[in-house]
Amino acid sequence: MQVYERTTPGFSLCGLNCVLCPRYNTDGISRCPGCGGPDFYLKHPSCAIINCSKKNGAIEYCFACDKYPCDRFSRMGGRDSFISYRNVLADNDKARANLKRYVSDLGKKKEYLDYFLKEYNDGRSKGFFCLAINLLPIEDIGQIIAIVKEKEKHRKPESGIVKGLFCEKAKNRGIELVLRR
Repeated sequence: MQVYERTTPGFSLCGLNCVLCPRYNTDGISRCPGCGGPDFYLKHPSCAIINCSKKNGAIEYCFACDKYPCDRFSRMGGRDSFISYRNVLADNDKARANLKRYVSDLGKKKEYLDYFLKEYNDGRSKGFFCLAINLLPIEDIGQIIAIVKEKEKHRKPESGIVKGLFCEKAKNRGIELVLRR
């Protein structure tokens, strides 16, 4: 694949929230720059979605295509890789309705993720926080942040307590916080 660059590598062409992926949020050679980020083509030399985009007018997002949602999206739904595909269609719909707001909300989720990774990643919680913040609505994450900040005034809670807050919110919404393999 040739050089492929995008203005928003944190929100992929197909609708994944790259900025919330564990591989995006890691250091070292395995770090993914996001869809169309610096040196993306070196990490992902062949991407069927990008090739499809080029054949269909080099669209910036799949939701802008006349054929959206195509068969590729029905094949995406059953399994996950590093990041969950469960919300791709709903996220694309939100982005199509108001891209500027969606990208802004995604930036806020990234800020939340950075906070939890810095303060509460016990060395094995990155995937959990990435998944939870990707799947839960931003309002729920804001409520969790408020609870954690209040607890921090007295004593910093343990990582397990913070993760429990996410699990409780997810359970109340019927969201399972595991990747589907």
